[in-house]
Amino acid sequence: MNNAFYNDFDFERVRASSRTDDYRTPFQIDRDRLIHSSEFRRLQGKTQVFLPGENDYYRTRLTHTIEVAQIGRSICNFLTQKYKNYFNETFFIDPDLVESSCLAHDLGHPAFGHAGERTLNKLMAPYGGFEGNAQTLRLLTEIFYTHDDTRRGMKPTRAFLDGVLKYKILYSQMSNPVNHFLYDNQKEYVDFVFGGINIPNEYLQENKLNDFKSIECQIMDWADDTAYATNDLVDSISGGFITPMKLEKWIVSTENTLSKIDLQYLDEILSWIKSGKYKSKFGSQIGLLIESCKIDERKTFLDDQSNRYKFSLNLDEDLFERVELYKRIAVEMVFNSPQLHQIEFKGDFMLKNIFSVLEDNYINNKEGVKLLTSFTDSLIRREKDKMHRARPVCDYLSGMTDAFAMTTYKRLFDPDYSSITDVM
Repeated sequence: MNNAFYNDFDFERVRASSRTDDYRTPFQIDRDRLIHSSEFRRLQGKTQVFLPGENDYYRTRLTHTIEVAQIGRSICNFLTQKYKNYFNETFFIDPDLVESSCLAHDLGHPAFGHAGERTLNKLMAPYGGFEGNAQTLRLLTEIFYTHDDTRRGMKPTRAFLDGVLKYKILYSQMSNPVNHFLYDNQKEYVDFVFGGINIPNEYLQENKLNDFKSIECQIMDWADDTAYATNDLVDSISGGFITPMKLEKWIVSTENTLSKIDLQYLDEILSWIKSGKYKSKFGSQIGLLIESCKIDERKTFLDDQSNRYKFSLNLDEDLFERVELYKRIAVEMVFNSPQLHQIEFKGDFMLKNIFSVLEDNYINNKEGVKLLTSFTDSLIRREKDKMHRARPVCDYLSGMTDAFAMTTYKRLFDPDYSSITDVM
């Protein structure tokens, strides 16, 4: 690989791989393994904002993920072209690595969007919590492939794993966290990412470790923000959640909290909607947000091991404020709407009831009724204690698509629903 930006430290895998000779780079292998996985395919049936199948133009987790990956690659290309004082043909941020990080960033998110994530975290509170990003890490390192009667991870490279690792603080290091943590047993992967180097105390204070990200992870994070800040609004306008009348009413009710530049941006959005050009106009914003990226050098404790922490990604302040406004509109006008709250309530109700049944028959009672496939049933029951049985139960539940969760609920609780030919 003719890219001096990376070295053997970056290429090292969590577990040794038997593959020794390949025409692909290590990062291309990571990407290809990811794309051909069932976990990646399941994203097509998971909620982004609206339930999959509600309409034919809404984004799902899969289409959102593909958009994030495209934006991530574009940011890499833009930075390589703009910052020739840092990067050249033999020293550059690898777009395949960034693409892999983007494609993986939502793998661990469950059915029913962030509402489903919050529900699972509450249900798993006695067993170490649930977090979508922690679950992504678990998928990549421990349960990606079925192998005989067990599961194993995809043996990711250090750089790829670090590119996905938005958060590095453990569940027990926080007080009843809602999100932004890893599971306690994932400390070994944090240690692996840092190569066993002791983390300086300054990074361990006030959750600063969660802000310490590789350049690839920073790009992935901004690509994610760019995609959902713009495209969630497009879907919301297309679905009638945001109309000129509703937006004008929202502006009046929040005017005292809006800056002058916020009001300018809102006038733009109103004109885009009224002219019917909002899709192309929001699409053009993506290009502006890509070009808002700036690179600065920094000093860190990992600089002797890797170049991946030597740079910080910074953003144009005005465009950052634009993105924050877009996200605020989505939250206050769409995510807090009665329609979405009703859907979230229904998803929460189904997940709670399914979990309760699985908890009774697998976590609390090792000899309960067999409700899952033989492989999953055996996988859970061979664990000796509740904590270790709870996690694979959560794996099963969090891996469900929205439709499969609904089918499972009906199969368990709807007296009028029964199909012995259903595939579990």
